[in-house]
Amino acid sequence: MPDTLDPGEIFEKAAKEGERRLNQKLLELLSTGFIAGFTIVFGIIALAIVEALAKPALGDLSKLLGALAFGIGLPFLILGRAELFSENFFDPIAAAFRSKVGGMTQKILRLWVLTLILNLVGGGILVLVVSVDGALPPGAHAALKRVAEEIANRSSLATLMRAIIGGALVALLSYLVIACRDSTARILLAYVTGVLLALGPFEHGVVTMLHLSFGVSFQAEITWIDIARIFGISIVGNLLGGVGLVTMSHAAQAKGAS
Repeated sequence: MPDTLDPGEIFEKAAKEGERRLNQKLLELLSTGFIAGFTIVFGIIALAIVEALAKPALGDLSKLLGALAFGIGLPFLILGRAELFSENFFDPIAAAFRSKVGGMTQKILRLWVLTLILNLVGGGILVLVVSVDGALPPGAHAALKRVAEEIANRSSLATLMRAIIGGALVALLSYLVIACRDSTARILLAYVTGVLLALGPFEHGVVTMLHLSFGVSFQAEITWIDIARIFGISIVGNLLGGVGLVTMSHAAQAKGAS
């Protein structure tokens, strides 16, 4: 038996999962988004701690080790069945393609908007908790401040391109998680995706905003105009990459295979 499903089978399985997500009760949807928000912060914390510990001895190589540490955040999400905003691109849209029932656009928008808001609320609460003086090891604050300032200082075009890549990566992860039969492979895929996101670093609407939240907490040189600009560009880029590149390409692939 092959380790992966064929494109048509993947799309059908994704559509079933997407239907489940679209039909979640409000409390389940809100709690799932909230959990995902604070869960991914553990990856950000791991990045900051490892980078701070490694930087005195390894210099810029500490960024690589920080990215390797950040990767743990995505397996936490996959195993906990929590969902970030851009994880809800592939499966729900697959469900919309397969459904003959009306109102799918409203359901998708409800899922996206509520998940995005609760991701930010859940993550923001944990950011406030760990921003208290002494909650993180020495040097971690400086690492988080540096990341926030680097994000804020990128040009809008660079932010958009990085957001397209980030959205494509996470949507591709959603596809590959459905494609794999083995849970170990799913965990490995999630970890590698997390490392790639941090290595770029590539923009993810939620993760980027949480990085900037740490920056605000640690008096980084960023403005609210920077935050609003980056947020808008990141969301647009994630949609272009996740929906426009990955989801629509795999939808065409599944249709061609059927």
